[in-house]
Amino acid sequence: MLIEIDNPSSVKRQLAKLFEESLRKTVPDEPDVVPLVDACVAKSGVRFADYQCNNAMSLWAKVKGKQTGFRGPPSIGKAIIDNLPASEMIESCSTAGPGFVNVVLSKKYIAQRVQKMLSDGIDALSPRLPIKRVLIDFSSPNIAKEMHVGHLRSTIIGDTLCRMLEFCRVECVIRRNHIGDWGTQFGMLISYLFENFPNADDVNEAAIGDLQAFYKASKVKFDSDPEFKLRAQQAVVKLQGGELSYRKAWQQICDVSRTEFDKVYQRLGVRLEERGESFYNPYIPMVLEKLDKLGLIEENDGARVIFVEGVNIPLIAVKSDGGYNYCTTDLAALWYRLNEEKLEWIVYVTDVGQFQHFDMLWRAYRRAGWLPKDENEYPKCTHIGFGLVLGDDGKRFRSRSSEVVRLVDLLDEAKRRCKVALLERAKDWSEEEIEKTAETIGYGAVKYADLKINRLTNYTFNFDQMLNDKGNTAVYLQYAHARICSIIRKSGKDIEEVKRNGNIVLVHEDERALGLHLVQFPEAFEEACVNLLPNVLCEYLYNLAEIFTKKFYTNCQVVGSAEEASRLLLCEATAIVMRKCFYLLGIEPVYKL
Repeated sequence: MLIEIDNPSSVKRQLAKLFEESLRKTVPDEPDVVPLVDACVAKSGVRFADYQCNNAMSLWAKVKGKQTGFRGPPSIGKAIIDNLPASEMIESCSTAGPGFVNVVLSKKYIAQRVQKMLSDGIDALSPRLPIKRVLIDFSSPNIAKEMHVGHLRSTIIGDTLCRMLEFCRVECVIRRNHIGDWGTQFGMLISYLFENFPNADDVNEAAIGDLQAFYKASKVKFDSDPEFKLRAQQAVVKLQGGELSYRKAWQQICDVSRTEFDKVYQRLGVRLEERGESFYNPYIPMVLEKLDKLGLIEENDGARVIFVEGVNIPLIAVKSDGGYNYCTTDLAALWYRLNEEKLEWIVYVTDVGQFQHFDMLWRAYRRAGWLPKDENEYPKCTHIGFGLVLGDDGKRFRSRSSEVVRLVDLLDEAKRRCKVALLERAKDWSEEEIEKTAETIGYGAVKYADLKINRLTNYTFNFDQMLNDKGNTAVYLQYAHARICSIIRKSGKDIEEVKRNGNIVLVHEDERALGLHLVQFPEAFEEACVNLLPNVLCEYLYNLAEIFTKKFYTNCQVVGSAEEASRLLLCEATAIVMRKCFYLLGIEPVYKL
């Protein structure tokens, strides 16, 4: 568990409080027994209970042989039921197997919870996180290089984590884009820029053209031309020394890159606050001096390094040639974030291969006394890793020419394929409707295909699978939401008036199944949030769509039925929860089929 949150809207937590009271009466001599309450998972399509308390077996191991009167786990389970305080939540309890306590919630309670969600709004269900200032460091492309699928994962996951923490009512969630805009490669780029554009006024996005091609051409010259390499190395010194013409050239290259990055962020609907590596450059000498005075920095093969416990290789704070690297920048950036920005929690979203780098960084800070020894105390740092995006060949995802796939091209291809499908089935739609819907579905499909996978796992990028309207895809979910909206429209009823005057009554078993899943949204969100795993939220959303589509919609007529008002309210509640899940995942809903 990465964080603990206060989640009073969780049914599971409310049940746990009841069982906590029962356990105190059942085993008064065993203090601090934590109630083990979990939602039941349907087996073979059948759910025998809604929740289960599983304390009996572990308690028997503690009290066996003592004068308690218990004869085994089943008798403890029965006593737990007998000592449960009366509650409108529970319709019935029973024991099963070795003392498992099965709980069935009352239909009236479920209906009231769904009704309250409609009256109070879904944001009233948001939990609370006991901190005020969080920074999520994500996306983080390098200037003059194309954003690739690794940046796609970081951007999508990072944006979702920001949305999740914002829903937890954190006062300040900073969306930080730590751009790679400083370093030795800029001497190479600036020198190449000067060769091609002696007149600095001629430099613009159109003049530079394809930034990736520009970078490659400069790299070829750097590797093959010793004189150019020397000029590039001298250019770095002039840039770091603040020479105006070099700073201007650096800024021009950054501006062109930023325009390319923004094309991706606009398509994905992602907001970021940029702060490049260059920002922290003035803080580096001071941070290194502080670390040196604390005795952390030592000489090693001409470099200045920091050793940390449990790792054989050191952090290189200053290279043997006296230059700085990304590790130096990260040391300064972390100092700034803790001391100037006063952050309580800093979350780094990068691929799993960078875990050791960040772990060593934090260990160095703990050595310095700048972070708590206990890594769970605040202020704290957390690495959120993710796996690779693979092609159909099982290797890192690339184009057929083995080039890194441009994210803009990848997203536009998703939109193009959706547009082709829409043109075939939406004959009466306007061009504007088709264009907007193609974007919504295409970009949403790419995001969801990533987020539904446990972030630590590799996944295969496949357009056909992610754009399928059947199965666990964004397209299926968006269409399910559009179907709900269509049902409400066809009823001809003012849904706000139905919400004011109607009541939910759960009679049919599939009405109850839908209602139960709706009231479990807070605990599903909590599970996703405490370990920062968006795939848990995706699983909840997919199951909600399945219950609505394959159970409720199939077996419970809405429009024109005697139960129309109640069932319209269930439709509306489902749509509201789906829209909140879509928002948290950074996906726009579709309202029309």
